[in-house]
Amino acid sequence: MTFTRRQALGLTAGAAAFMVLGPKMTYAATEQTDAAIKAFTGGAEPAKGKISLDTPEIAENGNTVPVGVYVESPMTADNYVESVVILADGNPNPAVATFHFTAMSGVAEAKTRIRLAKTQNVIAVAKMSDGSTFIDTKEVKVTIGGCGG
Repeated sequence: MTFTRRQALGLTAGAAAFMVLGPKMTYAATEQTDAAIKAFTGGAEPAKGKISLDTPEIAENGNTVPVGVYVESPMTADNYVESVVILADGNPNPAVATFHFTAMSGVAEAKTRIRLAKTQNVIAVAKMSDGSTFIDTKEVKVTIGGCGG
């Protein structure tokens, strides 16, 4: 199939218009983040304490932000951390990572790198074996965009 010069220019202009006017990046609303927390906790309001989130105050690059989470727990058969979810309330999808633990894990600690679209809160919620939940929140200032520029 061959294209005339006019058709080729038309395709190029159409592609450029799509790039400029096409789908826009949307970010999670506070309601989405709250809904994700409620889904994880079964509707319970998480308490402060027991969980600590380790993030940089300023991330030089939103494409790779180091995040660590630690939950204070004896990690015995009847008292352990079941899971931890990490959320970013300014990303297109607030759920970033979920870590699952058992009593045999020995310690409830995890480290990873996440992508942040812009300056936002990073939230960690822990669910314990007895059903209790705990939360920690840190704001991370992003100087170079990750998910959205």
